[in-house]
Amino acid sequence: MLTITQDAAAAIDAVVDSAPTDSDTAGLRISRRVSPDGQPGLELSVAEAPAADDAVVASEGTPVFLDPEAAQLLDDKVLDAKLEDGQVGFTLREQ
Repeated sequence: MLTITQDAAAAIDAVVDSAPTDSDTAGLRISRRVSPDGQPGLELSVAEAPAADDAVVASEGTPVFLDPEAAQLLDDKVLDAKLEDGQVGFTLREQ
């Protein structure tokens, strides 16, 4: 299962808290997508609640929702974050 660092948990909290949502169940959703040129990638969005088939990763605070394809892809990864020039940048690495 995806591991979330303390820095990433704090960044996720900040992102979700700044989104226009009133839901107590809101979280960061990671889904797999394919770009128009056919390249695979990941998409981050704030979601009111997990989708029925999402895996939920509980971290120190705001939950992360993973669609089934993202959950499989990120199973052995660590999500980290860094703040640079007022922008949050998320990175993935192997566990």
